[in-house]
Amino acid sequence: MESGGAAHRRAFACHQLWYLHLCAGAGIVVVAYSDDASGVEFEQSDGAGQFESVTLRPHAKLAAGSDENIARRLHDAAAEKCFIARSVAFKVNHYPTFEISVV
Repeated sequence: MESGGAAHRRAFACHQLWYLHLCAGAGIVVVAYSDDASGVEFEQSDGAGQFESVTLRPHAKLAAGSDENIARRLHDAAAEKCFIARSVAFKVNHYPTFEISVV
């Protein structure tokens, strides 16, 4: 079942903060950022449940002249640094998309 729970929102926030920090350090200017995060949760008949996975779909609008390849690699680096993704017992996937601002 798809869940509206807090786990995917927390994973999104952690990933976003790391990503923006890494972009700033690499000179990548992010002018807009959004994410369509979702989670898959299984619930037992007694009401107990658990997440099986969380999927992040971040979309970054980059300033003109930004290097999309570097921006994409920084998503992988953010995933490796996010303490939430590193701490949970389920898979956190991320599928970033980008657009470059027109000057």
